[in-house]
Amino acid sequence: MDSELTRRNSRDELVVHYSLSFKYVCLITVSCPFFALVICFITAYVFQGNDIHETHCRVYNIIPSISAITGISPQRYLWRISVAFHIGPRFIISAVYRAYHLNLINPLARPEAQQKAQLWLETAFWLNIIETGSLCGVTYISNRENYPVHEKLFIIFMVSSLTHMLACIKGIKAVAQTRNDMHLCKGLHIKQTLLNISLISTIGLVCFFLEHRWLCHRMAFSMFALCEYVIALANMAFHVCIILDFPTEHFLVAKGVLRLQRINH
Repeated sequence: MDSELTRRNSRDELVVHYSLSFKYVCLITVSCPFFALVICFITAYVFQGNDIHETHCRVYNIIPSISAITGISPQRYLWRISVAFHIGPRFIISAVYRAYHLNLINPLARPEAQQKAQLWLETAFWLNIIETGSLCGVTYISNRENYPVHEKLFIIFMVSSLTHMLACIKGIKAVAQTRNDMHLCKGLHIKQTLLNISLISTIGLVCFFLEHRWLCHRMAFSMFALCEYVIALANMAFHVCIILDFPTEHFLVAKGVLRLQRINH
């Protein structure tokens, strides 16, 4: 009897085979496209200036677009490899972030408040999935290969990115309201600032793009590209803010986790 109980306890005990810092995973995930973008920009600007500054208007520009520096060879291969490493963890991080905030919803709060928080969190999650998928599409279908498809995927990426930011902020606020604990909104002012920067830059991006397309003004495309870089950096910064909520958490490959979860619940 005692030996059987001992064997059962040994089977149920928590055994960690591998542990990886969630914060580390998030930083590596965002570092892949960031450093790839920097390398693509520098090498393309130095060695392939004529290729990246060419536009249909053939007017003077000094700042190439992201599509230009990541659509030429060999930079496109580095960019696609970096996004390949970036995409997989993004889906997992999105799922973890949604589950984390869903678990924070106070079950004793008014049903309307709970449903509101759940709706915003689910909306933010699926918009993040769409954003990640469209990023993949924009990366692997370059503007040089199929411009109409690339353009539409870029628009989807922009819309889903901005709406995801908004839904994420709304969701966090709604969760905090169910608990009457605004401490949950730590780092929210940073996310709101990044959203405002992205919105202003998007307005500038659209205006400068139309100015370039319709009027062919000098430097209009450079200003469009500058807005594009600001949006990209703000987007990366917004996503990396997740580490504020997970400073000490880890990914685990372990045995006995389900039993531990049952005990905690």
